[in-house]
Amino acid sequence: MRPTPASSDNAVQPIPLTGTGGIDRGAGHRLDEAWLAAAWSHPTTRVFVVSGGQALIEETDGGRTELVMMPSFEAPLTEAHRYFLGTDPDGVRYFALQKDSLPGRMDDVARPAGLREAAALLSERDNELLVHAVALENWQRLHRFCSRCGERTVIAAAGHIRRCQACGAEHYPRTDPAVIMLVVDEDDRALLGRQVHWPKGLFSTLAGFVEPGESIEQAVIREVAEEVGVTVGEVAYVTSQPWPFPSSLMLGFVARATTTELRADGDEIEEARWFSRDDLRAAVESGEVLAPSGISIAAHLVEQWYGKPLGPTAW
Repeated sequence: MRPTPASSDNAVQPIPLTGTGGIDRGAGHRLDEAWLAAAWSHPTTRVFVVSGGQALIEETDGGRTELVMMPSFEAPLTEAHRYFLGTDPDGVRYFALQKDSLPGRMDDVARPAGLREAAALLSERDNELLVHAVALENWQRLHRFCSRCGERTVIAAAGHIRRCQACGAEHYPRTDPAVIMLVVDEDDRALLGRQVHWPKGLFSTLAGFVEPGESIEQAVIREVAEEVGVTVGEVAYVTSQPWPFPSSLMLGFVARATTTELRADGDEIEEARWFSRDDLRAAVESGEVLAPSGISIAAHLVEQWYGKPLGPTAW
């Protein structure tokens, strides 16, 4: 069950950050130090620096925006952690360097940017590389000690494992599954809510984390009931999106409501409203409502129902 889109000549844009850049992550090479050394020293290998969730981007002469990359022999290895990210269809290998700060540039073309900004500008290849690097950096910074014995861990597997040399435990990057859902009723209205801490006027889909021992479908049903008091029946999976802020995997659904009375919990959700397409269009055009970010899976779910992109966005 998917939402019925409105008729429109404007195609809904593909959702970014979903791994369509053609990068082979090459997990089988991560423990092969000889292969990694050869890959690093290859003249076509490209490297970029990630720090605090940001990387340098620049606009090219052709008007495209790209990650600032360099050959490995120019990379600033001092006090850096090296992560292997994969190989593109042309055989180019990519590495990210995690550093405490981004390198300076002698020009004013390059600038730092995080995923929220960069994802709307970069190619799918660059987005795939950047989301991988940011996710690894977030995990590495937050998991430096062994959860079993408390000793400091060391990086292994080209950035994809942390090993404890005291007790031998291996720790892997953490990903927290979260459900995000567009709820529609029998009249094909969409249910959108406002979180307490969001910018004024921003309405978006409901979302929440999957709890231990819970299926993703159960999580959808529970979260909708807890946040707005609505009961849902049929739950249909749509798509997923990595969201490393810091470590979520967003699992997108459309859920069919069997009740429509709204009772916002007042804790997470400050206000909830049913919108027809005409209601939503009028609210957005008047500035009463801000649409969710164009790079987010929330925007994709809403726009798929609505039939075309919405704007302006809140970020």
